[in-house]
Amino acid sequence: MSKVHVGLVGVGNCASSLVQGVEFYRGGDYPDSAGFAVGDVVFTTAFDVTPSKIGKDLSEAIRAAPNNAAVFAEVPHLGVRVEEGVLGEDFGDLEDARGSATPQAVAERLRATGTHVLVSFLPVGHQRTTELYAEAALLAGCAFVNCMPAVLARSAEWAGRFEAAGLPLVGDDLKSQFGSTLVHRALVDTLTRAGVRLRDTYQLNAGGNMDFRAMRDPARMAGKKATKAKGMSAEGNVHVGAEYIPFLADRKIAYIRLEGEAFGGTTMEIELRMSVEDSPSAAGNVLEAVRQARRAMLEGRSGVLDVGVMKA
Repeated sequence: MSKVHVGLVGVGNCASSLVQGVEFYRGGDYPDSAGFAVGDVVFTTAFDVTPSKIGKDLSEAIRAAPNNAAVFAEVPHLGVRVEEGVLGEDFGDLEDARGSATPQAVAERLRATGTHVLVSFLPVGHQRTTELYAEAALLAGCAFVNCMPAVLARSAEWAGRFEAAGLPLVGDDLKSQFGSTLVHRALVDTLTRAGVRLRDTYQLNAGGNMDFRAMRDPARMAGKKATKAKGMSAEGNVHVGAEYIPFLADRKIAYIRLEGEAFGGTTMEIELRMSVEDSPSAAGNVLEAVRQARRAMLEGRSGVLDVGVMKA
């Protein structure tokens, strides 16, 4: 059985949950996908711009501040050093960030480590930096999985470049395994099938991780709103909001409300509250995406892949 060599962009909470998840399920108690077991996923390189993580082994960096994801697996020393990454101009809110790498340097590292799939866990709002890492993936001959709502797979230009290079592109924005977007869409679909006309709906999210911190910027929040609204498949008035509450750490709390017209124009209302550990909830779908991307490479499929785990 061949392996799936994975590189990580951003060693934050999502990367922490993915690395822990691979170790947790290494014994085989998790479904195979695309011909690969979880144990076939091997981390080969990682990039970050946070001084507390650069230079550390990946197993140590996933626990370094400001990470606050749940710890559910002991990860042994991996022999994977976190490299200084690319510092795009959209990282201006991180005062101590450090990143002297170029796309060419990242590509050299990807080639040297035999990386097959590069996974981007960049925070919300880092469009330009996402593009720089996508450029590195093209130079190195790697598939690219964009887990955040930067516009890449939805861009005809980038989709065309990956297809021309014979490389898979997965994205944009990742569904949680069981998250607020999935629940919201299920409610919308159920009401629509039942003949209820949806008038207004909102989803208000709160959390204390770096993604929620980034969404304090209205410009960065705009991209997240767009992919969430599309993932809900809701019509009528749709509102999505987010609040950064540090003491929630990696826990996400979502409030969902739907208002509609039932038979005879009568009023129908639903309100729901859910709470979930944010990053572990996404890790299962990342495992699916990287294994599907590697299978596509082996089969010569390129361009944008629909692997059923993205919001958009």
